[in-house]
Amino acid sequence: MTPKLSEYLAFAHRLADASAEAIRPHFQTHLTATDKKDRGNQYSPVTAADQAAEAVMRRLINETYPDHGIFGEEQGVENLDAEYVWVLDPIDGTRSFLVGFPIFGTLIALNHQGTVEFGIMNQAISGERFVGGPEGAFLGERRIKTRSCADLADAILCYSGPWLYHKENERRVFDQVAKRVTLTMHVGDCYNYCMLALGMIDLVIETELNPWDIQALIPIIEQADGIVTTWNGGRVEDGGQVIACGDRRLYDQVMPILAQAADA
Repeated sequence: MTPKLSEYLAFAHRLADASAEAIRPHFQTHLTATDKKDRGNQYSPVTAADQAAEAVMRRLINETYPDHGIFGEEQGVENLDAEYVWVLDPIDGTRSFLVGFPIFGTLIALNHQGTVEFGIMNQAISGERFVGGPEGAFLGERRIKTRSCADLADAILCYSGPWLYHKENERRVFDQVAKRVTLTMHVGDCYNYCMLALGMIDLVIETELNPWDIQALIPIIEQADGIVTTWNGGRVEDGGQVIACGDRRLYDQVMPILAQAADA
């Protein structure tokens, strides 16, 4: 890792610490939410905790690296033409946060001219911190790796929830995969991808993701020897239809199914 990138990664840990401090006082406090109405008829909540966590991260970035850009879920974009752009999701899993379940995370990615250099998923309540970058994928100081799963019939599949699948063709192909695995769970948001990198599950299939939903998770998955692409096998930095898989053999079984509904 270059000295500059090491400096930026150390700063990203400061962002994770600061966002956690902003989030923790709100957890399990019967917090109210506002529907952003940015997902059609789907409920899209935002809370004071989301806003506070993003605000503190943006302030630190602007103070420390004023020439960097910011692409945040809650408070928009700044200087997107910059060489380095921070991609922030203060609480990925706001639904879980609202009901007091600690299966959400803060996502922090550094994008360098279209390439994600590193990503962090920080869990403010448990203190779990997943990091992916040039030196590998880690949970704390522990190096992590996906597990072997060669057959779809042996796989554990996770996704954030059935509300993702309001398009009939996407739901149809997802169901084809789900019927063939050993277990399907709809929990987790960013947690799903980190559990895949940790070797606890084998497959995540989702759709309509935004860049801030996935960019921080890309290096965590890939540096743990996993695969993350769009349903047509393309780059996933822009979100959309996403598959993450821990084993190339499993990925090769699932992709022909998803291709039936993959965006062009």
